[in-house]
Amino acid sequence: MNFFIFRGTNRNKCRGFHNLWSFRRNYENKDNLCIVTSASKKIWDKYPSTGPTKVKEVYIGPLSQKCQIYAEKNFSGSWCILSAKHGFLFPEDIVEKNYNISFNNNMNCVQIDSLIEEAKERGLNNYNNFTVLGGKNYENVVKNVFNGKMVENPLKGCKGIGMMLKKLNELNE
Repeated sequence: MNFFIFRGTNRNKCRGFHNLWSFRRNYENKDNLCIVTSASKKIWDKYPSTGPTKVKEVYIGPLSQKCQIYAEKNFSGSWCILSAKHGFLFPEDIVEKNYNISFNNNMNCVQIDSLIEEAKERGLNNYNNFTVLGGKNYENVVKNVFNGKMVENPLKGCKGIGMMLKKLNELNE
């Protein structure tokens, strides 16, 4: 005796819509790069004996974590972190050890000329649109590096980390 189980087509339709939505999102964002702020709190602050670590696991501050979630959700692999020490870091890049350098108040941070050269070497100039997730200083650095290209910041106007976290929570829902 043979039995046939017929599933409703609803599941297949949902899967199809999901696949189309994912394709469209990736296609639309192939010209967009999201640049996420780094954070002062890093994995070594919590676990000092940690060795070299992938970038996506290094920055454990709440703002950086929320920014990474937003970037992964909306830019699906087209995002990086801007570090004041290392420049542009992609999620799979490795950071060797802890550091404490910021664009806000440190003369030892990477210079704009070096970032411009790195952007050329890493192919970041191929993007036309940039979304910055961070404060005004990060936005200004990105505007200087990618002069003449479209730069937007969904967190613009947020006063402090608390407001940025609230805005990111809303955007991530």
